[in-house]
Amino acid sequence: MKSQTEKILAKYKGGGRDSLIPLLQEVQEAEGYISRERVKEIGELLNLPTGKIYGVATFYNQFRFSAQGKYHIQVCRGTACHVKGSANVLQALESEIGIEAGNTDRDGLFSLEVVACIGACGLAPVISVNGRFHAGVTPEEIPEIIESYRKEFGGAE
Repeated sequence: MKSQTEKILAKYKGGGRDSLIPLLQEVQEAEGYISRERVKEIGELLNLPTGKIYGVATFYNQFRFSAQGKYHIQVCRGTACHVKGSANVLQALESEIGIEAGNTDRDGLFSLEVVACIGACGLAPVISVNGRFHAGVTPEEIPEIIESYRKEFGGAE
């Protein structure tokens, strides 16, 4: 029985360069990210060099090349959030989790992403953890927020 990804790749067999973005989108939707292995397979399928695939995929910020953590944190850097101090919130998150934006921590618990705008400007600065919004966040609140997710994951009350 074929995996979901094998079915996706088979659907694009014989496809050309114009199939690249929809193919990347479908693979990422199925697997959560685009692995090196998949980039190589896509290159072979579409007869494109892997460098070209990475070039296209890195141009669009929707594509990820590593798995997201159990808790995916998005930090809004839109104008309202920027003005209200989201750069300091981002710095506090990076320090508390021990990773830079765009990465996932070693245990796979947290991933951190900077986004242009979450669309909650009136609540600035905002972070989203798996779609759960935290409004008016200050750097001082970050340790408590992160600890709450660590407790939730560990089942501690």
